[in-house]
Parts: sequence; C-alpha cells; structure tokens
Amino acid sequence: MRKDKDIPDLLQMATESLEVAEDLFKSRHYGFSASRSYYAMFYAVEAVLLTKNLSFSKHKAVIAAFGKEFVKTDLLPQPLHRYLRNAFKLRQLGDYGFPGSVSEKKARTLIEQTKDFIGTVEEYVRKEGYAL
Repeated sequence: MRKDKDIPDLLQMATESLEVAEDLFKSRHYGFSASRSYYAMFYAVEAVLLTKNLSFSKHKAVIAAFGKEFVKTDLLPQPLHRYLRNAFKLRQLGDYGFPGSVSEKKARTLIEQTKDFIGTVEEYVRKEGYAL
C-alpha cells in the first residue's frame, strides 16, 4: 500500500501525463493521447484514494472505489466518475484498438475533462490538508 508521502508524487505524475497527452494530441496521435489522459486521471484517483488510506491493484477496483468513496458521498462532483469511466474506455481503444479508433474530437474533449479532473482532485487534496 502507498503512503501519504506518495500523494504529491502521484499528482505530479498526473500532471506530467496530461502534458504528454497534450503533446501527443498536437502530434495527431489521438489514441495514445487518450491513453495518457486516462493515466493522468488514474494517478489523480490513486492520490485521492490515499487520503482515505485506500489502494487497489486493479484499474476497475480503483474506478469503483472512487465512485463509492468520493462521488456517491458527494465529496467530489458526479461528472468526474463519468469522465474516468469514459477515459478508461477510450484508453482501451487507444491502446488496443485499430489506428483511428479515437477521434480528434474525443481526444480533445478528454484532455479538457482531464484538466478539470486533476484540478478538482488537487483542490480536494489541499482542502484535506495535504501539501502538494
């Protein structure tokens, strides 16, 4: 299990993954961009789960725990869970689908959702008293 000290590291990984997603988008690699956007959200979720001392080894468990612990309890806005589930699906298309599986529009929308996602999670983590 990860410790509190990993929260800032995970959020840094989220930010870096978002930057890479944007670079890949600019290079017109939309599927790979979607994959990096998903991982940016995933790292942010791992960080926020650590505020409750929760850690999981499977992606689906991380996504489910995020919904249960943060969205259903109204600690974080409901759209974030939808963004994460959608990002997971697009990541699978980007990583395992055929070239062109992820459109420019979907990749662009996902980047914007990822920015919102990370910003909201960082705000929550700060509010909970964790230094970033």
